[in-house]
Amino acid sequence: MTQDTYRRPAAGQHPLNLSPEYKSTPGRSPRQPAVVLPQSLSEITGPLLTTERLDALENDLTKQRSGEPLGERIVVHGRVLDEDGKPIPQAMVEIWQCNAAGRYHHPGDQHDAPLDPNFYGGGRYRADENGRYEFITIKPGAYPWKNHHNAWRPAHIHFSLFGPAFATRLITQMYFPDDPLLAYDPIYNSVPAGTRRRLQASFDMETTRPEWALAYKFDIVLRGRNATPME
Repeated sequence: MTQDTYRRPAAGQHPLNLSPEYKSTPGRSPRQPAVVLPQSLSEITGPLLTTERLDALENDLTKQRSGEPLGERIVVHGRVLDEDGKPIPQAMVEIWQCNAAGRYHHPGDQHDAPLDPNFYGGGRYRADENGRYEFITIKPGAYPWKNHHNAWRPAHIHFSLFGPAFATRLITQMYFPDDPLLAYDPIYNSVPAGTRRRLQASFDMETTRPEWALAYKFDIVLRGRNATPME
């Protein structure tokens, strides 16, 4: 592993820190140019995640409680790839999401929608040697978020990806194809126009499980001209 592993992305691929239509960014975006710190062994040596143990059901969000959650069961799968289309093996892939009614299992979410006692909304999976990952979950609902008048977030799933160490963490969101709410969402539209469609999964009939679950494919490209936009 070399310092090239951590080279910074090109401009125009990822959303800007300051996106005025996304109301929380003015208060948290930097007001001064970033100070570039030299990389050191701490970015490479730890804490490492290669020995992190995952439970058998961590990637099946429908089997983590005593009963079946409510909502439309779906399969979300894809590959973690580098800029040349080569797989990134053993990447730790995390997801978190709201339930089918549009509410997170979190005390900070006071949306007037029901909680599902059988849906926690979080899972992890370690990509295989071909960079493949898979989750079984429930399609999340849209929810209001008070960014502006009548603001609704499109259905989405948050993704967090780790390389061998915490310093290699990247975060993004997956949206569903052609959701009409995407046109009104300041978070989605803060992504440069030429790259934002990379955040939409594709419906995958081939992987759909007959009479059981629909499937969506979402490949994640870590950098390069086809990079998936990251937060």
